[in-house]
Amino acid sequence: MLLLLMSVTMVAETQEKRFSVMGMGDSITEGGDEFNSYLYPLWQLFQRKGYEVDFIGPRERKTPAGVLRHCGFSGKPVEFIEVRVDSIYRLYPADIVLLHAGHNHFADQQPVDGMIKAYQHIISTIHTINPEALVFIAQVTPSGKLPKYSYIPELNRRIAEMVTGGADKHLFLVDMATGHDWRTMTIHDRVHPNQKGAKRMAKRWFKAIKKGQKSMKERKK
Repeated sequence: MLLLLMSVTMVAETQEKRFSVMGMGDSITEGGDEFNSYLYPLWQLFQRKGYEVDFIGPRERKTPAGVLRHCGFSGKPVEFIEVRVDSIYRLYPADIVLLHAGHNHFADQQPVDGMIKAYQHIISTIHTINPEALVFIAQVTPSGKLPKYSYIPELNRRIAEMVTGGADKHLFLVDMATGHDWRTMTIHDRVHPNQKGAKRMAKRWFKAIKKGQKSMKERKK
């Protein structure tokens, strides 16, 4: 009986840990030939901790673990995702969405108001399709490419206000900005993550996901 109980418990824990994840954003999510994405180091963290995770999305990235699917569009702003999120998420209704999309604008465009509206629309669309989805939105990584990305500090403040000021219990803030040093964590372009930067992002996502899942589990008790 004891062995049977232990077996049932282990199966239940494994099932509880299995979920789907979609990384959503721009080239920092997608990765490239000269720079890293957080997808593979995040997959490694899940594997080490015994989680069974399916990475899903309309695009794919070849990694040492094989192909990891995602929703990253190099060179595209968050508004590009906004107009496509309904069709994409209906095809790939991930349990967890990791949204990091704050680059690909210019400071002189004064883009922050429009970006916040785009985030809000993306989040509301996901939750209309799947009210139980957990959406983790990141304060984006700072860049040394200035003045182009000088709007990022303001954007990150507004993202935090949007999340903490709302009532959405399935939305979580992830601070990717604090401690991110573009001098040591990006490649020569001062934007895209090197291996150190990608691993740091993966750790931040992983920690936030664990905390978010725990929070949701406690609410359901």
